[in-house]
Amino acid sequence: MTIEKIGVLGSGAMGSGIAQVAAAAGIQVVLKDVDLSVVEKARGRIGAFLQKSEEKGRLAAGERDRILARIQPTDRLEDMAGVDMVIEAIIEDLAEKQKAFAALSRLTRPDVILASNTSSMSITLLARATDRPELVAGMHFFNPPPLMRLVEVIRGFYTSDACVARIKEVAQAMGKSCVEVKKDSPGFVVNRILLAQFAEAIRLVEEGVATPEDIDQAVRLGLNYPMGPFELQDFTGVDICYYVMEYFLREFQETRWNPPQSLKALIRAGRLGRKTGAGWYDHQK
Repeated sequence: MTIEKIGVLGSGAMGSGIAQVAAAAGIQVVLKDVDLSVVEKARGRIGAFLQKSEEKGRLAAGERDRILARIQPTDRLEDMAGVDMVIEAIIEDLAEKQKAFAALSRLTRPDVILASNTSSMSITLLARATDRPELVAGMHFFNPPPLMRLVEVIRGFYTSDACVARIKEVAQAMGKSCVEVKKDSPGFVVNRILLAQFAEAIRLVEEGVATPEDIDQAVRLGLNYPMGPFELQDFTGVDICYYVMEYFLREFQETRWNPPQSLKALIRAGRLGRKTGAGWYDHQK
């Protein structure tokens, strides 16, 4: 089956970015969120990004409008009924995702792949909420999707080879490179490594070994990373780091995933990062 229309559930930073990448690849997109005004704002952000790309010569003249025309905004889940594939990109809450997958299972054709952009949660548990567990898999994009090249394709316990192959084809059509995560393990590949680095960087500060500024400088210059661990946490949101560590702790039952005390203090103080200027560096002031 050719994937001509994709449903994207959730129009936040990840959902809107995925919608943009799909539409730029010539795929029709149904972009859904709880309120139509939220989706329209997301579509506006996409338009602004594409406008800048046109102005810089990265897109041909008129391409912005052609891409936007492929994105149908909606607040009705029923509009997913005619899609060939769904990519879920809602809040990182397992119960909410399971509800969404159960509803999508009832609404869409039996041959429609249901993929999740989750960064850490069990694909197998999501699949069990559907009538087609063999067609459920992870399709984890990275932020921001229009710029980041990687997609992790994650197998759940039931995921078929055909489902994995089809998702890889779609990701490659969007210009992405894929790695296959062969086992449904929390955090998959990138976030499993990344969260361990975050935790160790925080512990270095707690032990008085170095400051966040010097650790970021060391990682940028010594490991050639574009951002240090504290910069990256502030960019993505320290709350997300905290909740993923908590999830890892519950799943692995290993104390190494217990969020460091200073991270807990930031959460209690409401220092949530996410590009607002609050977070580790705000906390140091």
